[in-house]
Amino acid sequence: MAALYKLKSLRFGYSQSSCIVASTTQLFVSGDPQPSLFPLQNLLLCRHFTSEIQPKFSVNYLINSCGVSPKNAISASKRVKLRSPERADAVLTVLRNHGLSETQITNIVRNRSEVLQLDPEETLLPKLEFFRSIGVSRQDLAITLSYIPQLLTTSLENRIVPTFNFLSSLLSEKNVASVLKHGSWIFVEGHSKKVEPKIRILRELGMPQFCISRLIAYYPCTLMLKPEEFCQVVDEVKKMGFDLGKVTFLTAMRALCGKSKVRCNRNQEVYKSWGWSEDDALTAFRKNPQCMITSEEKIMQVMDFLVNKMGWRSTAIAKYPIVVCYSLEKRIIPRCSVVKVLLAKGLIKEIDNVSLCTLLTPAEEGFLEKFVARYIDEVPQLLSVYQGKVELQDV
Repeated sequence: MAALYKLKSLRFGYSQSSCIVASTTQLFVSGDPQPSLFPLQNLLLCRHFTSEIQPKFSVNYLINSCGVSPKNAISASKRVKLRSPERADAVLTVLRNHGLSETQITNIVRNRSEVLQLDPEETLLPKLEFFRSIGVSRQDLAITLSYIPQLLTTSLENRIVPTFNFLSSLLSEKNVASVLKHGSWIFVEGHSKKVEPKIRILRELGMPQFCISRLIAYYPCTLMLKPEEFCQVVDEVKKMGFDLGKVTFLTAMRALCGKSKVRCNRNQEVYKSWGWSEDDALTAFRKNPQCMITSEEKIMQVMDFLVNKMGWRSTAIAKYPIVVCYSLEKRIIPRCSVVKVLLAKGLIKEIDNVSLCTLLTPAEEGFLEKFVARYIDEVPQLLSVYQGKVELQDV
């Protein structure tokens, strides 16, 4: 009966189970040549008991200290085994001290709970200090780690530093920091398998170094494609007539990759709803690929303003698609307000006489000279209209 009582007590209390483990261990240490089966059963049951306690502690810690939802905490606890809060608390302190918000820390822990087991002084801190030392701002670093927490569990010596050294041989330090911001996966996966071979391909095709450097700095996602996908995109862009030595080749590559390609295809249909033909869409893409990957909302706003409120034909925009990428509030509306006044005063006969390129593409100095200074004697308030200080109806 006493033995049966000891066995049952394992289910009700940690202290008693600890005593059983101690006594069982002592039997083995003292050299009992034939330990009885019962103490061995005690040991196995105790291990099962403590293995159930451990996940519960991890789940509670993830919920109470990291802000992870109960559902996500259960999932995340499968990747982290916390025995005490000390190390995890120290990790959270280091992250907070480097400018990460509670929401960002929650995102990191939810997606990469293993971070809580890192050595805060030997592993985590040197990594954070390295990123700051290469010019990554606290804000950018916090955002990047929140989205790509794998950076925190990637080896600094074996992966991150070698990748940094490789990128530094091609880019300025400022642009290397840009890669971390726009293409963090290069640091996670390393440069040797995906990035370096693709750079070789581009060089063999004749792409100049300044274009390669710009591609790495601003469109690094293209270099993370599978080799066959990458070659397919490059070949498609070449067949469309883009020049390997111009920046538009890089923008076209980006537009035809992954999610951008989905958006590009969808936006072609948006433009067609405004009366563009297939040829119009292709012409616009060749002139400015960016016009196909801007947001659908932005396209609709610009087209509505220029076509419905100003009266330009939609095909005029296809000839100068860069105008879709300009700020509606800061450039398009102020300049068009000046044109509206000139039309109302009869100084410009009709809207078709105004080239979108001449109106919207010049720098501010060129615009002011051609559309404001030229008519300032006839309309003294024209500059104030442009600056938003005077309403159109008050001129």
